[in-house]
Amino acid sequence: MCGIFGVWNLHKQPVDLGALINSLNSIRHRGPDDEGYLLINSSSNEVASCLGPQSAAHVRLPRIENVFNPQFDLAFGFRRLSILDLSPAGHQPMSNADGSLWIVFNGEIYNYIELRDELQALGYVFRTQTDTEVILNAYDAWGEGCLDRFNGMWGFALFDKRNKRLFCARDRFGIKPFYFFFDRERFVFASEIKAVLQYSNIERKPNDAIVYDYLNYGLLDHTAETFFTDIHQLPAAHFLMLEDSNLHIKRYWNINPDDKLDFGSGAQADAKYIHQFYDLFEDSIRLHLRSDVAIGSCLSGGVDSSSIVCLANKLLFSDHSVPTDLIGGKQKTFSSCFEDLRFDEREHIEKVLSVTSAERNYTFPKPQNLLSDLPDLVWHQEEPFGSTSIYAQWCVMKIASQRGVRVLLDGQGGDELLAGYHPYFDSYWGTLLSQGRFQDLQKEWSAYKNMYQVSPAYLIQHTLFSIAPTFFQRQVRARRGAVGLQADLVSRFRSRYPDEQIEYSGNPFSKRLYQALTRSSLPGLLHYEDRNSMAHSIEARVPFLDYRLVEFAFSLPANQKINNGYTKTILRDSMKGILPEAIRTRTDKMGFVTPEKIWLSLDLKGWTDDVFNSAAFRSNPYLNASEIRLLLEEHRAQKRDLGFMIWRWLSLQLWLDRFVNSPS
Repeated sequence: MCGIFGVWNLHKQPVDLGALINSLNSIRHRGPDDEGYLLINSSSNEVASCLGPQSAAHVRLPRIENVFNPQFDLAFGFRRLSILDLSPAGHQPMSNADGSLWIVFNGEIYNYIELRDELQALGYVFRTQTDTEVILNAYDAWGEGCLDRFNGMWGFALFDKRNKRLFCARDRFGIKPFYFFFDRERFVFASEIKAVLQYSNIERKPNDAIVYDYLNYGLLDHTAETFFTDIHQLPAAHFLMLEDSNLHIKRYWNINPDDKLDFGSGAQADAKYIHQFYDLFEDSIRLHLRSDVAIGSCLSGGVDSSSIVCLANKLLFSDHSVPTDLIGGKQKTFSSCFEDLRFDEREHIEKVLSVTSAERNYTFPKPQNLLSDLPDLVWHQEEPFGSTSIYAQWCVMKIASQRGVRVLLDGQGGDELLAGYHPYFDSYWGTLLSQGRFQDLQKEWSAYKNMYQVSPAYLIQHTLFSIAPTFFQRQVRARRGAVGLQADLVSRFRSRYPDEQIEYSGNPFSKRLYQALTRSSLPGLLHYEDRNSMAHSIEARVPFLDYRLVEFAFSLPANQKINNGYTKTILRDSMKGILPEAIRTRTDKMGFVTPEKIWLSLDLKGWTDDVFNSAAFRSNPYLNASEIRLLLEEHRAQKRDLGFMIWRWLSLQLWLDRFVNSPS
């Protein structure tokens, strides 16, 4: 896992050496082990591979200040977090054998060993044991089609000297970031926004539409736009070509709603589904355990993370998938806990630890520590975030780093694949109703009613709303819309419905899952995961997002995901005898949460008041400060539950102060 940066001055202006070094230094946390640069004259194809002020001592290349000249109009920069092939051979930027292709790459290609064997059979010779060299030769062999063969997470930029072409790509789910600025004179890209801002010297103008989406819908990373008007992200499952000053972006992968499995019904059919799911899931974890450094797992006590820990334990100690010196005598697990038992999951975590004998590492996030860590947290996240639960994950990454772990497995993606959130029930019921499957609907209603003690009116209302006409859903959402916003912002964007803009033709249930996977849920979670982990120089891996597992999950009948009031049916069934039964059958859900409502009302009340009474907040162009003070009084008097809105207001202001009003 690493940090990448690059600039191409398309009108042959020289690269700004000082800005290049400063931009790369701003993401040093992504790769503290090494620093590398590539300078190119795109007209003559002159190339200089060189070192920077913080390069590893064992890499033998000239220093950048000794080779730099004004003829270089294209540059790559790289910060390395050594995970595979820890030798100097893994230094980047890296070229292929004849020097015609150069790359900076952030991520992991988990099936690189298999691809290397395939490429060697085609005649390619490898000088390293890295997945980076596999990408170079795969592009040489298959062009843009190489992306279809990769199983992993990536954001990379590859310069093709033969064709004077820049080829950039991002993995299928956007696990790894790729940001860019393009004004037809310069193309600047990086793993994080701050590096682009550092170099491009553009106006830090907020993107009003994205601010509205965040405040009104709680959406983040749902489009190619960012909170900065002139900075975009390459969408997940897309590649970018820059050639002759022309920029082309194209999707290379998508889920096909027509690819459906049908093994029939009954016990034999269920057994087939379970067998295939288990094999794919186990193989995904096996691939995600490939590492040359210490590896551990996040453990919340929920079904997803517990399944990963239990299967990883089998692979680590029964199948010996990782050298024992990288894990020690026990698998290391990391969890966020609280003394307030309403937010604590140690009861569930301990059940998993008892069957795996894994090592426990607990962290206890506290509100006073949140305040002291907030400046760093805001700086690393770069954009406003949805709740203080992000801080719980931050603390988990911090303790893992302190324990010397470089790679962490995590359960992100399981909820979006297998319908882990309760709103998915609504769409499932609506799908059953729209398909005329009334007996199945009655069975599911009855199971949910008995399990969660809801009224028949609740079931009918939620079912009908999930399949109601779009215009009706919009009216309801408008009435539920965010409060405290400036009237001008609302009037400009009240007709904006970004959560409806998806390209998927499945039934209401599968469409809801696709929306969560690609827009409304997972992209924001992956953003948090990347920034929190890389802030502590940790590589976070998400086995549920092996594309083979994702395609399989979307091909399953809906009752393999929700059945008899349970979510994640196929995962639960496949984990029989592996997960503790109390975990396998859990119906409550928590994850890495924080007591946010309590913190903001009690422990952080003074700080919250200071922010809301500040001159900066009173002049916030998006929020009505006087209305918000009244709403806050109603919330504290328990006359109104503002949910996550309070934190959205606070987070937006913190972001404006850090990146827009007085950036440094």
